[in-house]
Amino acid sequence: MYVIALIGNSLLVIIIKSEPSLHEPMYIFLAMLGATDIALSTSIVPTMLGIFWLHLPEIYFDACLFQMWLIHTFQGIESGVLLAMALDRYVVICYPLRHATIFTRQLVTHIGVGVTLQPAVLVIPCLLLIKCRLKLYRTRLISHTYCEHMALVKLVTEDVYINKFYGLLGAFIDWWP
Repeated sequence: MYVIALIGNSLLVIIIKSEPSLHEPMYIFLAMLGATDIALSTSIVPTMLGIFWLHLPEIYFDACLFQMWLIHTFQGIESGVLLAMALDRYVVICYPLRHATIFTRQLVTHIGVGVTLQPAVLVIPCLLLIKCRLKLYRTRLISHTYCEHMALVKLVTEDVYINKFYGLLGAFIDWWP
């Protein structure tokens, strides 16, 4: 399934990039969604394959933090791209004659940059809370198929009230574009 997802999304991105008639906002957002899907699956699947095929049941702490940043960032990007696609379709339906003047290349670029930077920056406080604030861990190895915030918080021997609150806030941020 991973290989099929890589091939299908790569083919989608290549076709949209190579065909000039597809350089419209809807297709650009679709290419962004395909690239995000490639990145999200690539940040999760290799760890899972290492666990199931190579019997490597642990994830090291720093690798776990990096994987958590990747997962939350790409989930946020995916949500933002879906929102941008919905906004594009709304403008097409409600203002069909003005769509080309509203959704210019510059606006699509700004939306793409904003959708990419917002989740990447919003996840950083979560990682800083885990890395800098919490020092006493039972172990530095995580036994999960992928790294998640609450799996790390459960390893801590200190007060984790702020991290539990941020875990709920992080789930809300992933949901809200």
